[in-house]
Amino acid sequence: MIALWIILGIVVLLVIWLVVLYNGLVKLRNRIENAWAQIDVQLKRRYDLIPNLVETVKGYASHEKETLENVIQARNMGMQAQGPQEQAQAENMITGALKSLFALQEAYPDLKANQSFLELQEELTATEGRIAYARQFYNDTVYKYNTKIQTFPAVMVAGIFRFTGREYFEADDESRGPVQVQF
Repeated sequence: MIALWIILGIVVLLVIWLVVLYNGLVKLRNRIENAWAQIDVQLKRRYDLIPNLVETVKGYASHEKETLENVIQARNMGMQAQGPQEQAQAENMITGALKSLFALQEAYPDLKANQSFLELQEELTATEGRIAYARQFYNDTVYKYNTKIQTFPAVMVAGIFRFTGREYFEADDESRGPVQVQF
């Protein structure tokens, strides 16, 4: 009789352990989804600001058509990107295009003094900070999740319930180097 209670106790503890481990994996997976949604919100905010910035610059630097077109093209690619890797590549293009756009203010003193341009630039800078924070949170969460599903004993539960690794939101090799601005 005592042996039956011991076996029953072990089975109950094993089931509780399995439930806690499974719930921990689900929690991390959901945290990743939430973190990705936060990145998406900030990117949409950025996409909404870009056309206003381009229109402001057009009034002062209309012959800088190529720079303005590059910004819009990069924005459109970002809006169509799917998944962390593709999104990261598109965002790196947007960052480079915006740097070129902001560099125009040095060549156009009237643009540099334009209040709308300065406000949009400040808004985009603040949004960039929020995007950077959201990316960091996402990558930290992916790290925790990927580590958990690859370590014992969670790897067994992850395999049974088909928890798979997630991609990091990483910069590409080109965006890690120095920025080249040409006019």
